[in-house]
Amino acid sequence: MQRITITIEDDLLAEIDAAAEARGYQNRSEIIRDLARAGLQQSTEDTAQTGPCVAGLVYVYDHAARDLSKRLVQEFHGHHDLALATLHVHLDDNNCMEMTALRGDAGEVRHFADHIIAERGVRYGRVVMIPTGEAKPAKTRKHAHRHE
Repeated sequence: MQRITITIEDDLLAEIDAAAEARGYQNRSEIIRDLARAGLQQSTEDTAQTGPCVAGLVYVYDHAARDLSKRLVQEFHGHHDLALATLHVHLDDNNCMEMTALRGDAGEVRHFADHIIAERGVRYGRVVMIPTGEAKPAKTRKHAHRHE
């Protein structure tokens, strides 16, 4: 086993400590190992998806973090083919949340979402990917269906 040193925000450490106490963990190392295993398992399941998909990317970030807003805008411009629309919400004096609808190949969508979530200053991020299947020819309908 290896010993490492990590830096965790006070609020996150308080959540980890509360979860450890509620679940009966003897120390922080045990719960952090279990949380890491669960995260790696989820990541493996998420990366197994292939083919066309739509996705929702949600992340919270510190808008005052050095050049973060600029870096995020550059990333989105560099991947304009994946991003359909983004909703920006001001949560408080320091935090913003963005929700972006994405569409494209699952591998490309995952890579882009992972890159955004990994940016320094992004405090939380999650992507939900939904497979759309292969492109199929449009079906001919017997009766017209209108959306009003």
